[in-house]
Amino acid sequence: MKRIFLFILTNLAVVFVINITLRLLGVDRWLNETGGINFGALLVMSAVIGFAGSLVSLAISKWSAKRMVGAQVIENPIDPTERWLVETVRRQAQAAGIGMPEVAVYDAPDVNAFATGWNRNDALVAVSTGLLHSMTRDEAEAVLAHEISHVANGDMVTLALIQGVVNTFVIFFAKLFGYFVDRVLLKNERGPGMGAFAAEIVAQLVLGVLASVIVMWFSRQREFRADAGGANLAGREKMIAALQRLKVNHEQTALPEKIAAFGISGGHGFAKLFMTHPPLDERIEVLRSGR
Repeated sequence: MKRIFLFILTNLAVVFVINITLRLLGVDRWLNETGGINFGALLVMSAVIGFAGSLVSLAISKWSAKRMVGAQVIENPIDPTERWLVETVRRQAQAAGIGMPEVAVYDAPDVNAFATGWNRNDALVAVSTGLLHSMTRDEAEAVLAHEISHVANGDMVTLALIQGVVNTFVIFFAKLFGYFVDRVLLKNERGPGMGAFAAEIVAQLVLGVLASVIVMWFSRQREFRADAGGANLAGREKMIAALQRLKVNHEQTALPEKIAAFGISGGHGFAKLFMTHPPLDERIEVLRSGR
């Protein structure tokens, strides 16, 4: 979950900064110098902003993740747990055919792990202290295998491309809405004003939420594939045991819809559309059935 959350948060921040910068430079005025909007130019500008946001987020994903969660990269293992972590990731990375990722630990009570990075040979795998304290080595090995599978599958790159496409259309239609409010409702003939800017920001927020359904759907599908990859690297029974441990941990916290580690144990109806991970019961069943 943290992998998706950190990426989307950084993406939104980058897109917002680019939007503000272009507005201050007066780029929006170039789109309607003739009194009507230039749809081709608007689409190109939307794509530039949208993909810049997602690709910059991807490029700095390791840097931002380390700072947002306070992850400490293990340079020289100082205890048996750190040595085991590094060696397990090294072994799994070799088996998956990827470069050795950086291995980090961050202090948090939740049972969590994530992988990020701009390519499969320059990644970061981080685990929480809560995971190390709550899971057996077999279960933790399966969690690491799941994250290594995300890296090997190139999930962050694919996520960045999908987010770029989503960003493009969100920005395109938000700017159209801002133009409509400014020219049709407010009757402003002097170029984009504050009314257009405010309407555009509101539209971006609303459309961004709706568009996130697409990103979340993609994320859920990739979790099934990462589960299968984790089962291949660590063993199917270990993967199932790890998911079951997450489910028990969730039930003990008694916090509905709490995201635990790399799985979510609940989610029904409309709320399920915004889940980054499929329900744990569903993931366990898929693994057991071999689908």
